[in-house]
Amino acid sequence: METIVVGGFGVNCSVCAGTDGQALVIDPGEDLELIRDHLQEQGLSVAAYLLTHGHCDHVSALAALAEAIPAPILMHPEDQAWAFTEVNSMPPFYTTPQQPSAPISALTEGESYEFAGLTFSIIHTPGHTPGGVCIHFAADEVLITGDTLFAGSVGRTDLPGGNSRTLTASLKKLKALPDATRIYPGHGPVSTIGQEKKTNYFMQGD
Repeated sequence: METIVVGGFGVNCSVCAGTDGQALVIDPGEDLELIRDHLQEQGLSVAAYLLTHGHCDHVSALAALAEAIPAPILMHPEDQAWAFTEVNSMPPFYTTPQQPSAPISALTEGESYEFAGLTFSIIHTPGHTPGGVCIHFAADEVLITGDTLFAGSVGRTDLPGGNSRTLTASLKKLKALPDATRIYPGHGPVSTIGQEKKTNYFMQGD
């Protein structure tokens, strides 16, 4: 697992290396050249692009990167519906993200996926966005949380599509995971479910 910090908002683009020189690229938000150079330096091809949610800072390099290095693209349908429209522009930092030319497949809660020899499942965690997901590599005790859960905090719910009650329900799903599960959030440092249950206000109580 490698984290490349990209864009003006410091998004964690995760590169998960699997077998046969292939990798998953999660949340290519910006800085196409930085991501591409890392893949080339490590001798990695892309098995799939995964999106934890649709906000512009997490998807803006996707179309160009997938054009340069074609691979399947997967995203939750509820965020795909608006991620590449004017709703998702944030001037002066981001314009409307470009729609990838390749089709986007659905990430579905409870489904098991395998790419590059890596097996993962999807936990639908709306609240920050309607189609926010966490990507769970259960065998490795790793959870990519996007902007659902951070070290010491959670994603904002005051943006379009956000809902604090829905996010609270999503966090309950994550609290049920083993404490040793390492979380790789969309911004900031790595933590564990156990650490967040002890110290993160939003993960405490019922």
